[in-house]
Amino acid sequence: ERNRMKLSAALLLLPLAAASDYHVCSDEEAKMVPKLCGILDRANAFPEKLADELMNSPISAVAKEVTVPERRVLKEGESSALPIVVAHGMGDSCFNSGMKSITKAAGAKVGAYSVCIPTGDSRIKDTINGFLLNMDASVDVFAEKVAADPELANGFNAFGLSQGNNLIRGYIQKYNGVEGYPTANTFMSICGINAGVGAFPNCNPEGKVIGGICEGVTEVLGDLAYNSFVQGILFQANYFRDPSKTESDNYKKYSQLAQWENEGDDVDHSRNEKFGMTSKYVWVLGTEDTVVWPREGEQWRAMDPEDPFGTLQQWNETKWYKEDTFGLATADEQGKHNFESFDGQHIQFTEDELMGWLEKYFM
Repeated sequence: ERNRMKLSAALLLLPLAAASDYHVCSDEEAKMVPKLCGILDRANAFPEKLADELMNSPISAVAKEVTVPERRVLKEGESSALPIVVAHGMGDSCFNSGMKSITKAAGAKVGAYSVCIPTGDSRIKDTINGFLLNMDASVDVFAEKVAADPELANGFNAFGLSQGNNLIRGYIQKYNGVEGYPTANTFMSICGINAGVGAFPNCNPEGKVIGGICEGVTEVLGDLAYNSFVQGILFQANYFRDPSKTESDNYKKYSQLAQWENEGDDVDHSRNEKFGMTSKYVWVLGTEDTVVWPREGEQWRAMDPEDPFGTLQQWNETKWYKEDTFGLATADEQGKHNFESFDGQHIQFTEDELMGWLEKYFM
């Protein structure tokens, strides 16, 4: 099964092996989504400039540097902690100083091996791939890097920032329990885009779209999000979940998130089984978050499809929970869910808060 998945990952990445690293739009595609095609052109022609623009865009989630504590030394009778896998947010990279320090600090706090898993082999590629390598393909790259690390062979704990949580969640639902791929034991999602987003508020704070990156993203918010071309490229389109279109044919057919939630056309109950193999989930909400809408989706709440822009459902009122479409309710019955929050903007937690969560759930 692992060989089949590796072949699948390779096929997904074939476009990147061409002379141009990223897709080159046809004339028809350029007419349909000119802003997105412009970003793709710049990714091929000026990748370093584009990576810098992505890092500084209004929707980026770049981690700040943290203080690395003294490394934990096990006392007699204490058991060692599992190694830690970390995944970065959009616009960020495992090669940036903030993610390097967070990864090192997490390992030192629990006294275990820690590693940030990128989806590109340089800062530039890792940053751009956070936008222009679709969600499913990114998960496959992430999974191969996890499987190739011998330190992770006996299982690991993981936490992500922002959309990095999609990589970990995707790994859990596709690779948990598959031969050759270690199991994710505890997953802590910090400001995770778990329930998708219905908008990108930071792109138009006063009703006017700001910045070239936001123009490319907002261009496909709506009907254009749900087609094979856009879904095959833009990571942010993959988790865009318009609450007024969740029953539409195109959403169910094309949305990658819809398939993950088993609310699309591709219903696969092995996702439930793999979700159930993880022992503990921690869902961390930023109470002032304006990057994710609705921010409560970080803890699995969602807009009511009967009142898609007015009424917010409790997490256990959602279709995912009530029908247990991918295993959320079963995990709740087993006492696996834990909820935390911090007062602040997207991923702007304090060092003490991060160290506290690690001590509480990873040690």
